[in-house]
Amino acid sequence: MKPKTVSDPIGEFYTNHPYPPPLENLDRVREMWQDENVHRAEFHLLWPNQQYRADFNVLIAGCGTWQAAKFALCHPAARVVAIDISPTSLNHTEALKQKYDLSNLETRQLPIENAGDLDQRFDLVISTGVLHHLVDPDAGLRALRSVLSDDGVMYLMLYAPYGRTGVYMLQEYCRRLGVGTSPEEIDDLTKVLSTLSEYHPLVLMMRGSREGLDANALVDAVLNPRDRTYSVPQLFEFLERNDLSFSRWYWQAPYLPQCGAISQTPHAARLAALPEREQYAQLELWRGLITNHDFIVHRGDAKKVNFDDQQHLSYVPIRRTWTMCVQDELPPGAAGVLLNRTHLFNDLYIPVNELEKQMYDAIDGRRSISEIIETVKYSSPHARDFFEKLWWYDQVVFDTSRG
Repeated sequence: MKPKTVSDPIGEFYTNHPYPPPLENLDRVREMWQDENVHRAEFHLLWPNQQYRADFNVLIAGCGTWQAAKFALCHPAARVVAIDISPTSLNHTEALKQKYDLSNLETRQLPIENAGDLDQRFDLVISTGVLHHLVDPDAGLRALRSVLSDDGVMYLMLYAPYGRTGVYMLQEYCRRLGVGTSPEEIDDLTKVLSTLSEYHPLVLMMRGSREGLDANALVDAVLNPRDRTYSVPQLFEFLERNDLSFSRWYWQAPYLPQCGAISQTPHAARLAALPEREQYAQLELWRGLITNHDFIVHRGDAKKVNFDDQQHLSYVPIRRTWTMCVQDELPPGAAGVLLNRTHLFNDLYIPVNELEKQMYDAIDGRRSISEIIETVKYSSPHARDFFEKLWWYDQVVFDTSRG
């Protein structure tokens, strides 16, 4: 692919410092996606009320070096269009396309704001870590909305302010000192970062680990020429002024007052009595280290999963990919502890008794809640509470299309 001139400083930055770091091999990723339930779990997180299908149209807006190739490889029936302003990133994507013979992948060097030039509509638009780098994020979001089909969904990720405090402190440090992006300056910055106090917010953002304090790994954050953040209230304002509806958080447990340590505090009832959005805003403040908001949006009213009536018995639970049942060093009376390994907060787990573990083990992605209850011989009201808790804690998604 012949590179085009990139005038925006963000375009120049990602041309010279492509992100994420390029990959040459996607074999391990492909292996995980051989399981049909991995596909169904992803699909029903996005479209809980639709019957599963694999042949949808996807736009990956700001695809970076391998995100689009990974998606096309793992979803061979999908038709994937990838756009980015960095020719370097697109060249890496094209190399993976050729290596894996990805005939379902098309790449274009195109700004997000010009997505309408594609003259296509998409069932799924993915844009993670991109909108907050634009001069006008609203223009970018409007452009993505314009190419979204009526029943389409977007998976978006935006930076969050409080967990990134350390990043912005170091950005300001580098700006004041005139630190640039040459290999020598990045090497010097790595040495400086290794001397940070263990209490510095950047170290806390890394969960206390110094292994990630490598400027080559952090150049996208610390030396980026332009980004912004969105608190929960600002995120909802951003969506509303661009005529989009919030569906759910991709990982919702950190935002819910009924999940984790906060649910055992004197404020639990007061938090639970707040409107949903205010709950989310309060939990962002309480957790303090949320660095990104990952979420799903729709054009119109979002179809949400609820447990308000007996219809929930027809739901088919499907385990999310990174869930597991731990059976070592259990708390008293527990037959297991359920974890989602992608959660970044260590208070988000569910101890289960023997009957609950049997219900969890009976989840195969095919049986409905009522069929699982019948198999395990568990009382229906308690089962409802259990499956709703699995939902809160990102253990399962539901195929609600039978209802």
